[in-house]
Amino acid sequence: MERSVYSRIILKLSGESLKGAREFGIDPGTVSYVASEVAEISKSGVQTGIVVGGGNIWRGAEYEAAGMDRSTADSAGMLATIINALALQDALEGADLEVRTQSAISMPSVAEPYIRRRAIRHMEKGRIVIFAGGTGNPYMSTDTAAALRALEVGAAALLMAKNKVDGIYNADPNKYPDAVKFDHLTHHEALSLRLRALDSTALSLCMDNSLPIVAFNLFHNGSLINILSGRRVGTMISDSGAQLAAAPAASG
Repeated sequence: MERSVYSRIILKLSGESLKGAREFGIDPGTVSYVASEVAEISKSGVQTGIVVGGGNIWRGAEYEAAGMDRSTADSAGMLATIINALALQDALEGADLEVRTQSAISMPSVAEPYIRRRAIRHMEKGRIVIFAGGTGNPYMSTDTAAALRALEVGAAALLMAKNKVDGIYNADPNKYPDAVKFDHLTHHEALSLRLRALDSTALSLCMDNSLPIVAFNLFHNGSLINILSGRRVGTMISDSGAQLAAAPAASG
């Protein structure tokens, strides 16, 4: 890989993306693919943290709609993220990477507690850190957890791998074929448009701290490498379009 434009990143993976073609759960082949993509960037020296969702196992909103207490539903969702984190940890270790899973929920028999300084030190040593358990609080999405962890560890960018979508559109492109894709948005524009593809709390955190976001499809071959090489992939959300305008588009 060419020299990365970002020395440290947080990669946000949706739980839905880990189920592959299955209706729910974890698809081993999909997790193996994700591990191989992460291995390629990690071995090139990019310090990498990962936040993973849990929607392939538990959708708290659905249970809340059925009458479950919101805090209880969200707590179950946090446990689902830990299951996904352990599956991803195993796949990454199978790719000869050093990995540490840190959980916002105390679970010392399977994961380290989340400690900011320890996480940074792991990354400085070349280890991949998987942040599980969301923020540890209900009413907070894993998108918000990803933004929070990115800011806490001093990441240069938040890379949000979307499920079956290659960026941010003005409508769901899987339902509306004429949906228009945005190449670049400011944080404020993204908030103003009230796009369902992005969590408003996560967007606000990134806007207030000038943290760029790239929304993309991890399953387009080479997309992660292209982003880190400075090429235009997916949708860039940042304070200005200067970086995007100066970057060449990814080929293929």
